[in-house]
Amino acid sequence: MKIIQELSDMIEEELEDACKYVKAALLYKTDRQSLAQTFYSLSMDEMKHFNILHDEVVKAINEYKSTGAEVPPEMQAVYDYVHKKHIEKAGNIKILMDAYRE
Repeated sequence: MKIIQELSDMIEEELEDACKYVKAALLYKTDRQSLAQTFYSLSMDEMKHFNILHDEVVKAINEYKSTGAEVPPEMQAVYDYVHKKHIEKAGNIKILMDAYRE
């Protein structure tokens, strides 16, 4: 399903941006607090986008399955791999966000 690939690519972009912004927030936390807060806020927005897109992927897969069609094992394996990487990356970003809030 091409839509899964497109959404997964978009998710990857959102996670990359969220990571970039939270790292910048941590970098400027001490010296430029206002700028750091701006970066942190941008990171939070990117994570919201990630969650929205992730929900759409789940919805697309469930819609596909509801037609009675079986997801090809190769497609499921690729999705499972990409999904695991996205969830791990999101978890790492959350750790950085928690570090910023401390």
